Amino acid sequence: MNIFKKKVHKIDKENLPRHIGIIMDGNGRWAKKRGMPRALGHRAGANTLKTIATFCDEIGIEALTVYAFSTENWKRPKGEVDNLISLLAEYLSKAEEELGGKNVVIKVIGDLKPFSDDLRRLIFETEELTKNNTGMTLNIALNYGGRAEILSAVKSIIKSGIPADGLEEKHIDEYLYTKGNPPVDLIIRPSGEMRLSNFLLWQCAYAELWYSDVLWPDFTTKHMLEAISDYQKRNRRYGGV
Repeated sequence: MNIFKKKVHKIDKENLPRHIGIIMDGNGRWAKKRGMPRALGHRAGANTLKTIATFCDEIGIEALTVYAFSTENWKRPKGEVDNLISLLAEYLSKAEEELGGKNVVIKVIGDLKPFSDDLRRLIFETEELTKNNTGMTLNIALNYGGRAEILSAVKSIIKSGIPADGLEEKHIDEYLYTKGNPPVDLIIRPSGEMRLSNFLLWQCAYAELWYSDVLWPDFTTKHMLEAISDYQKRNRRYGGV
C-alpha cells in the first residue's frame, strides 16, 4: 500500500464533511505562468474538477458544490466568457465520462435565464440523465451569486404566501438552489485568495474554511485529502464551548 492510499485509509469515514464547496480559482494565472492562453487554463481546471469529483464520490462525500461561473464573471472579456460557456457545454454533453463518474447526480445551480436555449436544454438533459443516480450530488454553480440566490429565495417565499411571523430558516433552505443538500461543512479555496467571493453565503454559515496557495489546475487528490484531514482535526462548536 503506497503512502497516499495509507492516508486515504486513515480518513475517519464517520467524520467526513457531508457537503464541500470549492471555489475553483487560479485557472487564468496557471495558464499565464506557462505562457498559454487563459482558455487552456480553464480546460486544465475542468480536468481537475473531474479528478476531484470522482475522488469525493469514491470516499463518500454526499455533496460537492463548485463555483464555475459567478454573476460577476460577465465582466471578463467576451472571448473568455464564450470559451467558458463552450467548455461547460462540452463537459455536460459527456457528463458521465467527464464530471465525476457514472453514479454522480449532476445539478446546475444559478440563474440560467441569460444562457442560450441550447445550453439550457443540455443542462436539463444532463440533470434528467443523472437524477436517479445514487452517488454524490455535484452542484455546478453557473451564473451564481450568493446574494442573488438569497434574494431569489426571499421573492419566492413572498409569492408563496408565507406570512412574516411564520417565516423560519427552514423556509429559506427550501427555496435555495441547493435545496435537499446538507449544510456546507467545508469551503476550499485554492490560489492564495482568502475570501468567499459571494459563494454559498447562507449555506456556509458554520462551514470550516481551508485555503491553499496552489492554483486550481494543480490541485490534486492529495490536497483534497489534506483539507479533509485538517477539517477532521478541528473542533466545531457551533457557538458553544
